[in-house]
Amino acid sequence: MNAADPGSTITVLGETFTLPLRTARLDGRPTNAYDAHGRRRHLGTEEKRAFWAWATIEILRHTGIRIEELGEIGHHSIISYKLPTNGEVIPLLQIAPSKNDQERLLLVTPELADVLSAVISRIRSADGTVPLVHSYDSHERTWNPPMPLLYQWQVSGENRQISQHTIRDALNETLRASGLTDASGRPLTFAPHDFRRIFITDAIMNGLPPHIAQVIAGHGNINTTMGYAAIYPMDAIAAHQAFIARRRAVRPLEEYRAVTAEEWAEFLGHFERRKLALGDCGRAYGTDCIHEHACVRCPLLIVSPSERPRLVEIHDNLAARIAEAEREGWLGEVEGLSTSLAAAEEKIAQLDVRQERKNSAVFLGIPTFDQIVARTCNVKEL
Repeated sequence: MNAADPGSTITVLGETFTLPLRTARLDGRPTNAYDAHGRRRHLGTEEKRAFWAWATIEILRHTGIRIEELGEIGHHSIISYKLPTNGEVIPLLQIAPSKNDQERLLLVTPELADVLSAVISRIRSADGTVPLVHSYDSHERTWNPPMPLLYQWQVSGENRQISQHTIRDALNETLRASGLTDASGRPLTFAPHDFRRIFITDAIMNGLPPHIAQVIAGHGNINTTMGYAAIYPMDAIAAHQAFIARRRAVRPLEEYRAVTAEEWAEFLGHFERRKLALGDCGRAYGTDCIHEHACVRCPLLIVSPSERPRLVEIHDNLAARIAEAEREGWLGEVEGLSTSLAAAEEKIAQLDVRQERKNSAVFLGIPTFDQIVARTCNVKEL
């Protein structure tokens, strides 16, 4: 566009543009053009926003950093580390503290190195240095000293930091231009933080241990990292099937045999024998009753709420039998019945607590009307 004559027609990437006949710039270069529909287009601005949208997408998807960390990347953030084993030089990207006040270093892949190189080449001055720009910390509400930030461009001849709002707008403009839509046909919208979720999910699904992903993401808690990882049902099923296949491969072959009819009948019979008048027995498969079927005393008895009247009846019967034993002087009988009575009372109390918990309302932290401070007026009536 700079080499074309005023008023001429040019073709760029399949689009035809007409340059204006005159311009207000002193160098005579046009700043805009008209497309085939007669719309005024600022091609230079569109090119700048498209470049920074591309750079943002590439950096975010290769690093998973936050948008505030993206804006703080400077020329000095790109450092090198020499491996002590073989002397290989590894490029690293130093990320300034964001939320947890802890710096971290990320490996610079060849793809990420190409993007950072393109950014540095774009913002360098004629003398080869990266200009120093002021930046505003919206969280601390302070201006930072001049730094060689990578996210900068010229506005009216002055180098300024690219704002987060501009980055978000450039991403949405790029998505609209791409024509990508969701399942309902609406244009896709991406927030910078979405690339962080994609990065963590992709890393964990491709075998990166979650505790390493936690360090790369800069999370203080591994549960936060796992909350970012989107594990889909088919992925979980495939991973589970692969785990079963690996486990079967290391087990002896003689363990894999056909189950006999007697073994299957024993397996089903175990669960039949767990059914009791008061509920179910919770003992494990293949184990015998160790309480001599004194189910009321057994802690493994799972009492059904519908059997509470029967349990109360047993409790009352035990109390009557204890009274009879005390009258007759059967002290041994009194001791055994008292143990059963205490166990029955405990199970009744457990049922009551369970039912009370089920019927009780759950407090969600919403204040009631009497907890809200009402507005008062100090104006006296006339």
